Amino acid sequence: MSKKNKLQRFADLREMPNVFENMSDTEPYLIRLGERAGDMRGHWHNYFGNPKPLVLELACGKAEYSRALAQDEPDKNYIAIDIKGNRIWVGARDAAQRQLHNVAFLRTRIEQLPHFFASEEIEQIWILFADPQLGKAKKRLTAPIFLQRYRQILAEQHLIHLKTDSPELYEYTLQVIEEEGLQLHYQRDDIYSQPLDFPALRHHTYYEEMHLKNNKTIKYIRFSLPEGYSAKNLKK
Repeated sequence: MSKKNKLQRFADLREMPNVFENMSDTEPYLIRLGERAGDMRGHWHNYFGNPKPLVLELACGKAEYSRALAQDEPDKNYIAIDIKGNRIWVGARDAAQRQLHNVAFLRTRIEQLPHFFASEEIEQIWILFADPQLGKAKKRLTAPIFLQRYRQILAEQHLIHLKTDSPELYEYTLQVIEEEGLQLHYQRDDIYSQPLDFPALRHHTYYEEMHLKNNKTIKYIRFSLPEGYSAKNLKK
């Protein structure tokens, strides 16, 4: 995509009512429709117009999963999060065209999440085909430093889902779960080798389709953070 088209998409995002943005590490407030959106922590129900549970998709790309789940499960509200504006543009535009009112889009860094969500405001988190950050374990979205942030916003005992083609990220996450004393609910190193145990797993992202065409196996872990969780290995 040309630089001109990317810049146009970034400009379009400021006019999309289902998009919130924060691009500043030093000024953690959200912009919507070109104006400050106010403090959304604990108040996302005001945007959605209902108190339904909130589910996050992290590093969402074009948010195929959030859009699919929003259509399948109207009893929940979804927020798809990514820093890449051109990808957010695709998902937000499609959601608006399909009138998916229970999905919103947040353009920001994952590190910023505690600024925008209140304690125990989130019911579930999905991490789908995130960068495995080979050689950079601390940057993986299942590293203890990120789990510590999720604990600030995730309701106790509620679920984190990881779906990946990366053996390194899969094995690393299992290691973190063991070392951190987390609760492992389910794991499978090839989820399509048997009937799916969780209906939401049937949806595919763009990258998952690409991996399947290349005969890669898709791995899945479902786990939760115990009551009172505090990360033990923040340097890992």
